[in-house]
Amino acid sequence: MEAIDYQGIEIKQWRIGPSTFRAWPEVGARLMDWRIALAGQPPRAVLHWPDQADLAKPAKIRGGNPILFPFVARTFDRGDLGFWRDPAGQRRPMPMHGFARDGKFSVIRDDHMGFTAVLEPSAAAREAYPFDYQFSVTYVFAELSFWVHLELENRSATPIPWCAGHHFYFHLPWHAKLRRADYALRVPAKKAFRHAADGHLEPEKNVAPESTFADPGNVDLIRCKLKSNLITFGPKNDEENITLRHGPDPVPAPWASLVTWTESDIAPFYCVEPWMGLPNSPENEKGLHWVAPYATEKFSVEVSVM
Repeated sequence: MEAIDYQGIEIKQWRIGPSTFRAWPEVGARLMDWRIALAGQPPRAVLHWPDQADLAKPAKIRGGNPILFPFVARTFDRGDLGFWRDPAGQRRPMPMHGFARDGKFSVIRDDHMGFTAVLEPSAAAREAYPFDYQFSVTYVFAELSFWVHLELENRSATPIPWCAGHHFYFHLPWHAKLRRADYALRVPAKKAFRHAADGHLEPEKNVAPESTFADPGNVDLIRCKLKSNLITFGPKNDEENITLRHGPDPVPAPWASLVTWTESDIAPFYCVEPWMGLPNSPENEKGLHWVAPYATEKFSVEVSVM
């Protein structure tokens, strides 16, 4: 691990075998990018990071892995966007995707294998999420993979709700002569939804287990009831596949979801996002988890290149 300068900001870099990882742990616990250089092949980006990132607005940067906490996507309180109702019945504000992706973190571990950073909630974050807790993000890097662990420690006698997730920006296409239509996405899901403008979940029927990234139906699609924790995508010839492991259990929890999204047909990325549950989980309770008093719950994801 080494500290390097990036646009006047100190970030961290790890070189492990053919992989290079760059991260900004103090802001959003943000993994910025991941590049690999395999023998006989040109270096390529696995996770995308834009050339001209506006570091003053980290939540707006289209790249790396923004951490979504305490809730994913949009929340509603009785039809009103940007709010939720806490367990005591009080209405509270909640930004889209929560407040961790641009939050301040303190690094409690950084070594040759990765780092652990702990969220330091702002006054606005405490108003939105009024609990006694510690939220930490841990990355463990390897030669052709990494694990990322989100941990919520409840330091009170009151159960705490959460439904966190990841927003991986995968670089696509990663071959000069291929297009999005040349990359297959395989998700073993039984159900799929779309999140409507008013907050309700609209079922999506006849979603195939295999599609391509050129399929417009993949944009903003939420797949759940996963039959396996393994999601794979890559060239149709199965070379250089990326595998995403949605938790350590062979079959994830019923409402654990996999979301796909891109900004446009020509964006240099496609987001493949493992979430603990569905949007607006505090209201619909689909994938809402509760951390028992004085207990800790973990959500772990592995990303690897085959």
